[in-house]
Amino acid sequence: MYEIARYISGNDLGTAVLLEAMIGRRPKRVVVASSMSVYGEGRYETADGAQLDLVRRRSEQIKAGQWNLRDVDGKALKPIATDEEKPVDLASIYALTKYAQEKQVLIFGEAYGVEAVALRLFNVFGAGQALSNPYTGVLANFASRLANGQAPMIFEDGEQRRDFVHVRDVARAFRLALEKPNAPGHVINIGSGQAYTITEVATLLAEAMGVPEIRPEIMNKARSGDIRNCFADIAKARELLGFEPRFKLENALGPFVDWVKQTGAIDRGAEMKRQLEERGLVS
Repeated sequence: MYEIARYISGNDLGTAVLLEAMIGRRPKRVVVASSMSVYGEGRYETADGAQLDLVRRRSEQIKAGQWNLRDVDGKALKPIATDEEKPVDLASIYALTKYAQEKQVLIFGEAYGVEAVALRLFNVFGAGQALSNPYTGVLANFASRLANGQAPMIFEDGEQRRDFVHVRDVARAFRLALEKPNAPGHVINIGSGQAYTITEVATLLAEAMGVPEIRPEIMNKARSGDIRNCFADIAKARELLGFEPRFKLENALGPFVDWVKQTGAIDRGAEMKRQLEERGLVS
């Protein structure tokens, strides 16, 4: 067990201040919470199996309702699990700040001889999430809508895919990252290793909350900065950390639903939609 360790989150300025404060203490190891958002779109492959590192949708495609990514010849690309070798593609301010945090920690570790690890977290869920902030995450957003008898609002066609990892698995991953000897110097994906469409997520949650009759509202509109697909390849976490997810979305929603019922949730989904439209961020 390491005598001094730090788990860093927050913004990149706060990270810099905290790292400066550590210089005199020289902790044994630092683990920083990064994010899958740094990837932008996840990995894709062509019809002949060639993997593509960097792909983006063009604005004219999105405005025409062409949600799926295609190659230069117009052929559909297949989303595949994203590993840590995929180059980053910063498509939002949030992604920029998370990438800055992980680089700060890794550079600090190299400069001062401190062991450093960056965990790129995918979509974390579980009891204790903020429920009244419409930007906090898709599960919290959907739960707030369902708890108030409203249909979850899904942008695009609902077939976009994400990876949802339970907070208990994330907590265990941090402990492993502090303990395992081969972790320092690496960025490591922490996810479930499974892909769920957003419509599947809304359906699973409605069933868990006892309102399966409330079907999601498919907007068929895009939100600026959203990606189409990104889900985790967790082979590196298995190899370096011995990490194996224990909780699946489809059988681990119970405690989250209990939290929603106990806490109460203010539905601000309509307010979020209005603000996005006023700012020209929905097309």
